[in-house]
Amino acid sequence: MHHRNKLHELLSHAGFTVVEDVSPGSWLPPEAGWRIARGTVAPDGAVRETLDAAWWRRLADTDGEFLMAVLGHRVGGNDSWWTKVRLTDDRAPSPADGPGFVALSLDGQVLVAEVPGADGPRVTALDRLPERLEKAAEAAGRETDAERDEVWAAVPGRRAWPELWAEGIGSNPAAPDELLIRLLDVTAGFLHGCDRPAVLDAAVSHPDARVRATPADTFRPRLTPGQWIRLIRAEPSRSRRVLWAERACAWGAELPEDVYDDLLAGPSRALAAELPRLPARHLPSLVADADPRVRAAACTRWEDLAVPLRERLLADTDDRVRTAARLAHHTTTPMPREVFAALPAPQDALEQCRLTPELEAELIRDGDVDTRRALAANPQLSDAGVTVLAEDRRADIRAAVALRPDLSEERRAAVRHAFDPASMSPTLPWVERLHGDAEAMRRLAASSHALIRRSVARARHLPPDVVARLARDEDRTVRLFLAESCDDAPAEMLLDVWHWWDGSLSHPDRPRSHPNFPRTNLLRYLTHPAGRMRRLALDDPESTPTHVARLARDPETEVRHRAAEDPRLTPTDAVRLLNDPAAHVRANAIRNPRLPSRVLAALLHDPDTARTAVTNPAIPVPVLYRILDTATAARH
Repeated sequence: MHHRNKLHELLSHAGFTVVEDVSPGSWLPPEAGWRIARGTVAPDGAVRETLDAAWWRRLADTDGEFLMAVLGHRVGGNDSWWTKVRLTDDRAPSPADGPGFVALSLDGQVLVAEVPGADGPRVTALDRLPERLEKAAEAAGRETDAERDEVWAAVPGRRAWPELWAEGIGSNPAAPDELLIRLLDVTAGFLHGCDRPAVLDAAVSHPDARVRATPADTFRPRLTPGQWIRLIRAEPSRSRRVLWAERACAWGAELPEDVYDDLLAGPSRALAAELPRLPARHLPSLVADADPRVRAAACTRWEDLAVPLRERLLADTDDRVRTAARLAHHTTTPMPREVFAALPAPQDALEQCRLTPELEAELIRDGDVDTRRALAANPQLSDAGVTVLAEDRRADIRAAVALRPDLSEERRAAVRHAFDPASMSPTLPWVERLHGDAEAMRRLAASSHALIRRSVARARHLPPDVVARLARDEDRTVRLFLAESCDDAPAEMLLDVWHWWDGSLSHPDRPRSHPNFPRTNLLRYLTHPAGRMRRLALDDPESTPTHVARLARDPETEVRHRAAEDPRLTPTDAVRLLNDPAAHVRANAIRNPRLPSRVLAALLHDPDTARTAVTNPAIPVPVLYRILDTATAARH
């Protein structure tokens, strides 16, 4: 709000009356206006002189209104908005005193701008703007090989944006591994999305700890078990070495025993003792350790401990160790009232321990809501306790009972529980553990509880009859999860889900990227009333550049977005889409390899587009190396 008020004050001082801030909508976006003003793909016929009152009058509609954007004053987030203004009086305003501006008539026909330049302010005034932009796009699309070579010979040139180039070059699919390995000395941010083995190998062996950490500390690490092991062994910090071991285990990597030996030998032994896959041969030494934290960690492996070791922990002199041991012991042996009463905090016992029948009945009868809720999810609760809590007056407690793994489906259906279909749907761990059990999946796929069916749908593979059943499920999230996670999902259902879903952060581009998604007979959707379906026409192997050109002019943003990434897009259409109202369409056009070299090189030197432009695979590899050299020199 402060930035907006400051912009409005600046405009008022320059001679404008502010009407409102407006989204670009169908107008030329401010970003494109700035490029035109700076001379990137600038149309012919621009007036380059001091702006007079006549040009301001040509901008205004019948109400005297037009659009303005001021350099350095974005409104509306990533895709900056226009500010609708009108002239305060008949005199020409004086925005030249400000940092730079671009103005557009409401009919999109007239643009005037003034931006800083190397030789002083650069003034631009254009009428018949759409017509001139069309001609400029057509002219740019006629680039010759000689012109292309001349353009790339001059890059990077004087106007460089090394920080922006460094941020983006790692995402260029044409960049060779050797270049990306060199890039590690400048920035490692690109490793969050990198899946190249050679580059990841270099990263986990890099002398800079921040570089080594990056590929392991991502949303979905792509490291192989061997790379995890190398990362752990190369890490000088003992605590961080344990952290990487913990992450490696979480992502399924099997660590050799000598790694565990090393982790337990140092000052981070207490942390290492908590690793879930610690070899059992270490347990006796953990139980005998002088550090109570280590002895307490040994209690998490209760089932692997010999009886004498358990007894030693139950009689430990440290309260924390004895408590951990008692909690572990009473997962199978009923906990009496006197032990429960002596616990420093009862919550863990309520959630995980087996209680004597008398204590359990007392807690269910007299316990508060939190106590009953914890017992309702306790896997050790007796059948009698489950029966009582299934009739609890609290809906949330009955809901917890309804998700118990020990209920038959008939009994589960009898529990009066409420489930919000729009609520978050984490996969139930006990269902996930059964994903490989075909009979369990058949039983649970017929469950009355949608969250259980959703958890079944998350399995990588399912029997054909289970897939068929879930594909017809009345809960559309079940069908969505099947489309995202199950490789056996049927084509017809995937196409149905595509009508209303086109990918999430955790499963990008599903269902369209699913191996069973239809790949043929998609041209029939070319004239479909829904843009989501028209997009599919370009995935048909029989689609042509003519279809791409048609959909590049589609009225719906998501269709143009798809066309803008198509490698069959004409250079002229790629230039045209640089002026699209939607930022993500413009970004795809900037990345499209059919973009003319002169235009792409100009975008490389524009601060608004440099980071995206450097990811375009049409940039010759030698040029990428020169760009990297510039970024490296700037860093030093």
